Amino acid sequence: HARAESRLAAIEPQLARLGSDRAEAEALLEAAWQAVAALPDLAALRAAAEEGGRAESRAQAAEHTAREARRAAEATAKGARQHESTLAARAAEAESRLAALEPQLARLAVELAEAEATHAEAVAAAAGLPDLDALRAAVTTARDALAAARAAEVQARSDIAALSAEAQRVVARLAAVGEEAALWTTRGEDAEARVVELRRRSAEAQTERDGLAEAPEFAGARRREASGLLAECEATHAAAAKALAEAENRLRTAGEARRKADAIFASAREGQVRTEGAAEAAVTAEEAVAARIEERLGEGAELPPAPEELSDTAEEKARRKVERLAREREEMGPVNLRAEIEVAEIEERIRQIGSDREEVQAAIAKLRGSIGHLNREGRERLREVFDRVDAEFRQLFSRLFGGGRAHLALVGSDDPLEAGLEIYAEPPGKKLATLSLLSGGEQALTALSLIFAVFRCQPAPVCVLDEVDAPLDDANVERLCDLLDAMAAESGTRFLVVTHHPLTMARMHRLYGVTMQERGVSRLLSVDLGQAVQMAEGPPA
Repeated sequence: HARAESRLAAIEPQLARLGSDRAEAEALLEAAWQAVAALPDLAALRAAAEEGGRAESRAQAAEHTAREARRAAEATAKGARQHESTLAARAAEAESRLAALEPQLARLAVELAEAEATHAEAVAAAAGLPDLDALRAAVTTARDALAAARAAEVQARSDIAALSAEAQRVVARLAAVGEEAALWTTRGEDAEARVVELRRRSAEAQTERDGLAEAPEFAGARRREASGLLAECEATHAAAAKALAEAENRLRTAGEARRKADAIFASAREGQVRTEGAAEAAVTAEEAVAARIEERLGEGAELPPAPEELSDTAEEKARRKVERLAREREEMGPVNLRAEIEVAEIEERIRQIGSDREEVQAAIAKLRGSIGHLNREGRERLREVFDRVDAEFRQLFSRLFGGGRAHLALVGSDDPLEAGLEIYAEPPGKKLATLSLLSGGEQALTALSLIFAVFRCQPAPVCVLDEVDAPLDDANVERLCDLLDAMAAESGTRFLVVTHHPLTMARMHRLYGVTMQERGVSRLLSVDLGQAVQMAEGPPA
């Protein structure tokens, strides 16, 4: 009953508004028809005007009256036509509004009938219902019981959760106790093994203790024997010390006598040694001089005769001559004893360098042959790829420009590996020119033609285009999008286009962008245009 009443309350303002609109439309339609009926007869006015025109030829006196009547009639006719068109427009508007309101009135009538039927059913159901106060009291009691039951249920659930948690803790504690029991069992086994080991060691220690029980008595006897032996040794030591002191006194006396005899002997020996030293020094000097002579002049060298004058001047002169000859010998430099070995090493190194030089020359010749082969193959491949790219470029240029012609050319050298590339384009309605003489949009389309030509010769699974449609107008953007669709269908390439152009975005399958719904907070956005169109158009019938 409450739902029926709320529905009637919601429908009544709409019904009142529709009724007022309908009454207003009917009033406007009635006023329009009345205005149309009140208009004078247009044919009669035209006939009167014509009659006035004929009367003008018959009576000059009535000419002014007829002209005024004609102008008045024409003005009245014009105003009637305007009023008629206005009323016709208002009538058409009223009829259209009535036509638009009739389905709503029918639907509202149906809803009103349903609401009245629902209201009648609600009234009948309300008449058959028991006392409302009793029902409210029963509902209150039931609500209290429900609240108590819910509280009991919440308490039971909390108890169940607590018991479950306690059960989980008990299970965890049991598992921990099991692990501890296993650990203690292992430790008990280890303890039993240690007890057995300690018992064995205790038995061994007891056996050793029993064996060493008589050792103190034996050690006491040995100590007493050592004490007696020590007393005997001390007495012997005292006698030996006394004999040692007497011997030391005799030794000091004999030492003093020996030192005196040694001093006398040393003096005699020193004189003998000086004599023998002088003789040995003379012999040594003779041998040294002979060795030096043999070293300087060679073995078996003939010595010059002894000088007649053995004076200091002759000796000084001979010494200066010897020094001069020694200095000249030193200026000649030392004799290189490794000269033959170094010559052999240098010859071996020269042979190695010659062998390495031959190998390097052979490698250079081989490398030059390989470079020539690579250059020939590179020219052939470059020419082949250039021809393919040129053919694709011609086709794509005509397709993007809707006509015209273009081609690629190698300039600067006859060798394709050293030549430069020049683009010649002739858009529709223009002369053939290089790329630098074209406008910005034409340069962009020409460059796109070349890029897509290379891409068609060597396709890839993904292609990224960054703001390539910025200098293009709408028609060229449509051609570019058509080309992208065709290339995606032919090669299966996925094109990722970075753009702000609405036509390009409308032709894409999915859009990715960045929005800022809140200031300073960026958010990535992805839109599937196919699904968006399906959602906008609705499911197919």
